[in-house]
Parts: sequence; C-alpha cells; structure tokens
Amino acid sequence: MRKTKLMRKTKETDVKIELNLDGKGNFRINTSLPFLDHMLSLFAKHGLFDLKIKARGDRKIDDHHLVEDIGIVLGVAIKKSLGNKKGIERYGNFLMPMDEALSYVVVDLSGRPYFSFDVKFKRRIAGIRVIKREEEFDYSLIEEFFRAISNNAEMNLHIKNYSGKNNHHIAESIFKGFGKALAMAVKINPRIKGVPSTKGKI
Repeated sequence: MRKTKLMRKTKETDVKIELNLDGKGNFRINTSLPFLDHMLSLFAKHGLFDLKIKARGDRKIDDHHLVEDIGIVLGVAIKKSLGNKKGIERYGNFLMPMDEALSYVVVDLSGRPYFSFDVKFKRRIAGIRVIKREEEFDYSLIEEFFRAISNNAEMNLHIKNYSGKNNHHIAESIFKGFGKALAMAVKINPRIKGVPSTKGKI
C-alpha cells in the first residue's frame, strides 16, 4: 500500500497527517476548523483515501497559517505516498456538481507544480458592511490550501468553478472533485510500464 505518516511543527502550527492512497475512504480529521474538517472528510470519502489529520495553530491571529500548513503537509504526503510513480495514470479530471454549484478539477502528477484557481466566492453583506463572524470560515483560504498542495505534491492543478450561489456548495464541489480527480491520477494501470512519460521520469 502507498501510505505515508508525516508531521510538521513550527512556532505557528502543529500538523500530523497519515495518508493511504489505496484506502477505502476512512477518515478521522480534527484540525480545530470544523468546516475544513468537513471538506477534508469529503475529499477522503470520495477519493477512497484513508486520511487521518490532527492539527492545531495560532488561530488567535487568524486561520491562514493553519490552513496553509495543512495543505503543505498533505501535499508532501501525496508526493511521498506516490513513490516512484511507476504505473500510475498520472492524469485525472472530474466535473463535480453540488446542487446549484458546478466545479471542474484537473490534476497532472507531472512533478512540475503549476496552479490555476478560477473561483469567486460570494461575500456576505449587510447594508454596506461585510459581515465577519469569528466562527465563519474564510473562504479565501481555500485557494491558499490548494496552492500549498500543488507546490508540495509537485502537481499541475487546475480548479475552475462554473456556477454556484452558495459558498458551502461551491467549496464542497471543489473538494469532492479534487478527491475524484486525484483518485484517477494515482490509480495503478497494469498496462503502463514504468512511469507515464516519454522522458522516462516524472
């Protein structure tokens, strides 16, 4: 089985992750951010990855360090779990609906990080003031999360949202779509000999 256990501890965050690419979709996730826990659970369930995450960070400042560092460690875990990448499909894509939301996620495990994120989340507005609740997740951090994954997994990752009115639905379509697309890309194909590249290395 292609699996990895990692931890990253800094003055800002403490992140522990266990990932099994050949799992059954089992998950146990506690990041101290309930919304992110929910999204990562969807990623694991629909990608059929076994995923354990325990993370804490300096949320008294904001959630940026924690969300980004979870993305960093998950990206490294994906890369390490893939090993030499022999026999993998390499590419994956999925067009994922979630009620009114529709998002497209494309993955290339090329060994060359590139990230494109074409998603516009809606801002909650009351009169002329933007509502900011302490317990509300900052949706702008989703871009930083996936950028960290792309850079550290060394993957080409494109995420585009085509429609959606509800931020939760948009985010859910992205995380589910990423799980399905990555599952396609990491799948072992017995017909592929060596790595899927004419260069002989990815």
